[in-house]
Amino acid sequence: MGYPKLLEPLDLGFTTLKNRVLMGSMHTGLEDRRKDYPKLAAYFAERARGEVGLMVTGGMAPTWRGWLAPLSSSMMFRHQVKPHRLVTAAVHAAGGKICMQILHAGRYGYHPFVVSASSKKSPISPFKPKSLSAKGVEKHIKTFARAAALAREAGYDGVEVMGSEGYFINQFLAPRVNNRDDRWGGDAERRRQIAEEIVGATREAVGSDFIIIYRLSMLELVEGGSDWKEIVDQARAVEAVGATIINTGIGWHEARVPTIATMVPRAAFTGVTAKLKGEVSVPLVATNRINTPEVAERVLADGEADMISMARPLLADPDFVRKARDGQADRINTCIACNQACLDHVFKNRKASCLVNPRACAETELNWGPARSARKIAVVGAGPAGLAAATVLAERGHAVTLFDSADEIGGQFNMAKRIPGKEEFFETLRYFNGLLDRTGVKVQLGKVVSADDLVEGRFETIVLATGVNPRRPEIPGMDHPKTLSYVDVLLGGAEVGPSVAIIGAGGIGFDVAEFLSHGEENPSLDRDLFFKEWGIDPGFEVRGAIEGIERDLPANPRKIYLLQRSEGKLGAGLGKTTGWIHRKSLRDRGVEMVGGCRYLKIDDAGLHLEVSGEPRLLEVDNVVICAGQEPRRELQDELEAAGCTVHLIGGADVAAELDAKRAIAQGTRLAATL
Repeated sequence: MGYPKLLEPLDLGFTTLKNRVLMGSMHTGLEDRRKDYPKLAAYFAERARGEVGLMVTGGMAPTWRGWLAPLSSSMMFRHQVKPHRLVTAAVHAAGGKICMQILHAGRYGYHPFVVSASSKKSPISPFKPKSLSAKGVEKHIKTFARAAALAREAGYDGVEVMGSEGYFINQFLAPRVNNRDDRWGGDAERRRQIAEEIVGATREAVGSDFIIIYRLSMLELVEGGSDWKEIVDQARAVEAVGATIINTGIGWHEARVPTIATMVPRAAFTGVTAKLKGEVSVPLVATNRINTPEVAERVLADGEADMISMARPLLADPDFVRKARDGQADRINTCIACNQACLDHVFKNRKASCLVNPRACAETELNWGPARSARKIAVVGAGPAGLAAATVLAERGHAVTLFDSADEIGGQFNMAKRIPGKEEFFETLRYFNGLLDRTGVKVQLGKVVSADDLVEGRFETIVLATGVNPRRPEIPGMDHPKTLSYVDVLLGGAEVGPSVAIIGAGGIGFDVAEFLSHGEENPSLDRDLFFKEWGIDPGFEVRGAIEGIERDLPANPRKIYLLQRSEGKLGAGLGKTTGWIHRKSLRDRGVEMVGGCRYLKIDDAGLHLEVSGEPRLLEVDNVVICAGQEPRRELQDELEAAGCTVHLIGGADVAAELDAKRAIAQGTRLAATL
């Protein structure tokens, strides 16, 4: 076997896990409504068939005061047990094991009934919490035990008690929130008592032959967090009262340090799990940005952990473990940690999915089998939309030819992969290259295909995934040598001087600024550089692992201005969970962000503009235009005039801000129906 440590069974005494892969908890939105539980069952069953060792559901509140949002997922009453049995039965029939996560949101809840250790409002919810009385704390402890007992009745193999990421239990553990002076606050021993009593009461409620995972906040990345001794003492305490496994929690949701986004190095935080090894005897789980079997195997082989938690990688590919076992790791559809369809959806109260796998959470509705009759189909454009369409069409038995004028597949991904922090986009192109070969798509690269070519080729259906052209705004001086498009910079290798103005602060403008603001060092590929840039204690000793740690910010080789026409926050349309990272990263590198701009002209002196009505001259060497895109549809009219059946997908259909999530989903869904 290529991954002996990853695929090794784990004996827990009363039960054995088939391998060392834990599918970490991740809210999908399917948990919140009873009618969606058949979909939730199909979602987990598919991953059980993919041979995941143990799975954990999204968080279930043990009391209505612990809801994430009004009427969100919970396990409080016996009548809630029945729909959960659909999930557990489906998982067990597929040969898997599953735990239910018990999550009390505390002050992170988005409703007016929130409670916490103290009445300190969180920065991520508008609602100020009520401080629980001592009796209220005791009642809440009982709700965790009751939820666990109901989970056992529902057929779960165990529960995970959520004690990290800044949620309810974590709010008692850390002096950042807990300013109580009763038995539930004060010194570290009293602060951690709630964790001990919750785990102890849970063990008493479920018996000895039931998995209890405790999600321990090992690296909080906030001031006023726990220090290392408190973390070790807490781990020992929950082990003593019945925890079966301790899972690693990284960062609070309010932390201003990225922990799971694509610019975080792979396995960046496994060192903190390794530091706890030897302090407890129960298995420890490492987590965050472990997205390939090679990385997972190395973490286990190096003795940093006993299990590996992967959540989003199993959204991206439910057969991850089976492919690793069968020697097909090159066929894994790798998670690129973009957050666009998973976390960003959940934080907007939308059903989760996956940019690279639109079937995630849509297993009951997005399916395809052999086509009723095979057709000869042309797909023009080998960007994300065209790749998705071509491979699904070929998988269904159609004879597919994929055309692209470039010498390599990828389209806009070939620009994205060059951005520091977006190196994972190489993985998606690797995956599609293999899939094109396995599905038998005929690929013709370096060919500008004409309407006549397609008509003469007698294609029965033509899918235009021809992408976009950069929009050229009407600014005097657009033909000046200083002026470049983002394509010139990211693909054309254009030389850019030491001072530059970027017109347009959408996703592409931010990407260009990121690209131009980096020197030779790339923190997204180097853990030590990443820790220095974000001020993380490499020894994990100080409170929250950040208190008193000086940041070592990378040098910016250029003076950069990032400009937009509208007033207000730049990058407002960026991802909800990653936009703040891009803004903070660029500001830390000295990028000047300016809104309310009216562009007057470009000349030898630089860029002339008005900012909120005041004239300003930016004496820059170059002006890079990132002012939107226009769809490339020049083939459509000719083809339709010739009587061809034509479909538009991706940027050729909608060219607003480039959106690979929509492009891949649209290409997949179209191909599933033709």
